[in-house]
Amino acid sequence: MVAYVRRTTLPVLGADIDIVDWDECLTRIGTWAEQRDSRYVCLCNVHSVVTARREPRFASVINAADLAAPDGAPVAWRLRSLGCRGQQRIAGPDLMWRCCELAAERGLSVFLLGGTQDILGRLTARLRDAFPELRIAGSCAPPYRRLAPQEDARIVHAIERSGAHLVFVALGCPNQEIWMAAHRGRLRGVMVGIGAAFDFHAGMIPRAPSWMQAAGLEWLHRLCHEPRRLWRRYLVTNTLFCLFVLSELLGSRRATEDTAEHR
Repeated sequence: MVAYVRRTTLPVLGADIDIVDWDECLTRIGTWAEQRDSRYVCLCNVHSVVTARREPRFASVINAADLAAPDGAPVAWRLRSLGCRGQQRIAGPDLMWRCCELAAERGLSVFLLGGTQDILGRLTARLRDAFPELRIAGSCAPPYRRLAPQEDARIVHAIERSGAHLVFVALGCPNQEIWMAAHRGRLRGVMVGIGAAFDFHAGMIPRAPSWMQAAGLEWLHRLCHEPRRLWRRYLVTNTLFCLFVLSELLGSRRATEDTAEHR
């Protein structure tokens, strides 16, 4: 077993987000994967941290993760405002791609969990074209509903039997994080919740241009391509994120002023 790595985190709306750069993130995941250590990694965007603020149970899932990286640009910006200068954004699609590159170099195998059969077929073809040496141990597209215990057991058995070192979990937030937390200790391998990365890499949804990603506008690009599905989510979560952060800033300012008055 890999020795426990003490997390260095800062709270973003009640979610403990790791202070980590790309090199450290990939080093941890690669080391755990080589050992087939049972771990789970969360990629936290605005939706994740707002959900954590509103649902204590979900916050405990994020806070118990082995690694919770700042996926959304606003989350990385918030960490910088809290004193972590230069905090990088660890975007889910980019992390999946770099992990596949790492796995191909080290002879590690990956399992794809989520999406549809069509998406998995396209994704598998894309990965094999990009990384000829990558070992894809298996894939599974579970139904879009709560799984019966027998169905979940079959999925766990398939992943374990595959011998996968890395399990990419694309079930959407908060389902994927809750699923990973429930299966740590049951699966030997690193589970990485990567959200919509399957859709991006399979060519189902175009990725935002680099300048939009850097400006924190990737959500707007996705909204323009999927307005009917995403408008409510972004309207609510983006607004709440701004309000919650503003509340924290005002509370911190009042605390500083009260301290100054009592000196």
